[in-house]
Amino acid sequence: MDIENGRKPGVSSTKPETKGLLLMLRMVAFCATASATVVMALNKETKTVVVATIGNTPIKVTLTAKFQHTPAFVFFVIANGMASLHSLLMILVDLFGKSFDYKGLKLFMIAILDMMTVALVAGAANAAAFMAELGKNGNSHARWNKICDKFDEFCNHGGGAIIGSFVGILLLLIISAMSIIRPIKPASSVQHCSPAV
Repeated sequence: MDIENGRKPGVSSTKPETKGLLLMLRMVAFCATASATVVMALNKETKTVVVATIGNTPIKVTLTAKFQHTPAFVFFVIANGMASLHSLLMILVDLFGKSFDYKGLKLFMIAILDMMTVALVAGAANAAAFMAELGKNGNSHARWNKICDKFDEFCNHGGGAIIGSFVGILLLLIISAMSIIRPIKPASSVQHCSPAV
């Protein structure tokens, strides 16, 4: 049967070990981006700080640091959530899409979606990392004060989410490269055998 289809006997057209590795990488990438999304979305800290003193009476204000206060963190949550959804859908397609044609245009569409996901998450993680740096050290030239000395738990959770997102980016880059390489078959692996007369 393999000779009639133009393949070497006993060699399948899709390598099961490559498919299994890709599925495992997608699962780990899903865990990384989903955890980054959840940690940043639940990131909130409330503190009461003294803002002034009148005589001997301190004036206290309760302040809350939330991810919604920074557009870069909102973008971070949305982008990582979309990457998690993309990874989950691709896992489901790999597991339950038995009739899915892993050739031609459909496979290149998956590769394009993988590359778009990498670009989206990379942009969001870099924007969040910039804001985290600003929160940690401030900017004396623009007279922006640092906040991590007051909201250390908020900053630590945000930093953990950003690290998780960068791990997800690394995995998504590997997945994207594998998605591009996967449909390319070397010419030497295909033999056209004519039936014996």
